[in-house]
Amino acid sequence: MPTAYSDGLVNDFMQQRANAFLTVISYSLTPDVTTGSLSLRDSALSNPELSMTSLGGGGTLSESFPLYVEGTIALNRYNPTFISSGSSPVKIPVRWNSISGTGGIGWDFKLTDQFKIRPIFNVSLGHVESDLSIASRVIENKTGISLDFLNNGRLNAYGLGGSIVLDYEDYRPDQENEYELRYTNIQLTSFDTSKSVEGHTSAQSLGLWSRRRVPTGFTLIGSTVRSVIEFAHTQYLGDSRGALGFNFLSSVGVGLELDIKDYDIFFTRARLMVRYQFAPDISGYSIGIAASF
Repeated sequence: MPTAYSDGLVNDFMQQRANAFLTVISYSLTPDVTTGSLSLRDSALSNPELSMTSLGGGGTLSESFPLYVEGTIALNRYNPTFISSGSSPVKIPVRWNSISGTGGIGWDFKLTDQFKIRPIFNVSLGHVESDLSIASRVIENKTGISLDFLNNGRLNAYGLGGSIVLDYEDYRPDQENEYELRYTNIQLTSFDTSKSVEGHTSAQSLGLWSRRRVPTGFTLIGSTVRSVIEFAHTQYLGDSRGALGFNFLSSVGVGLELDIKDYDIFFTRARLMVRYQFAPDISGYSIGIAASF
């Protein structure tokens, strides 16, 4: 026998899903190739569907003034399906959209010619809205319950925290190797938000990233072409751990890089990368274009 929804049960449902979305935002706060472009779907239930896209990067201004700056902007779409009760249950998609941005500023402390340690201060802002004024009316008609978040919903969040990075760079004419170990901890808290979806989440991760470049011996438009091999592995900690059904994501990438420093543009190198991403019961691939300066 179907169970009738009460205001409390439905709002609990919405609160759980809103907390989940706040956690989803936490995956896109810093530059990370494992979650730079990610789409998940439960093939059996299609509940929830999730897509995340982000653009980010960072760099040190110069050797003489080693100020490090980074930034990330992310767009997420989350679709936890609401199923109304009754003799004819109705699936109602509850689509939420978010935009978030994170900035970071740090300083490179040189340990050796190759090793440096980099503390970073991070600040984040995120905004979530539902696009379901129609679904809100359907839910109200089916259940007699009015949902504050769907009617006038918004979820705003700010985050404060930081990262610590151990960076190794070994540049030679015949090869270039980079390795980076990074721990991030950013606390996200809602503000100016619908009461039904106020919340807090701890965004923590530990990631290892590496890249190797080797000249191919070929040139294109008079510039050196390099082969690129990349590996990344991120362990999610705190509230992020297991929130999307996995505790870690790994990525293996291959690509080509072209020197463009002789051209009158801001960047010095451009890369085309193909990446394979995987975790237990999850696999996929992505194609991306990146640039270095």
